[in-house]
Amino acid sequence: MTLTRDFKETVNSRVQRDPAFATALLDEAISLFLNGEPETARLILRELVNATVGFEELAIETSKPSKSLHRMLSAKGNPTMDNLTSILNVLRQRLQVDIKVQAISWS
Repeated sequence: MTLTRDFKETVNSRVQRDPAFATALLDEAISLFLNGEPETARLILRELVNATVGFEELAIETSKPSKSLHRMLSAKGNPTMDNLTSILNVLRQRLQVDIKVQAISWS
């Protein structure tokens, strides 16, 4: 079966009309980072940046070159904790959400 719509376009459209979906993407990316799946987390953040702030605006707000940000949020990217924090802070402000982390017992 052929896809009728590009994945990026679908995500972008959904983020634009559904703020809860955008928040859920951010939440999932953070959970993935904290639970040992950074590659997938970076790709989700990349889509979220594209659908919200855009890489050019993110570059201005983080004082980092756009190309560097693209590399950081690629599958093989390796952002420093400071850079990741800057990116998450911009997304948090753009989505008007706070980030809270809670440790849960495995039992």
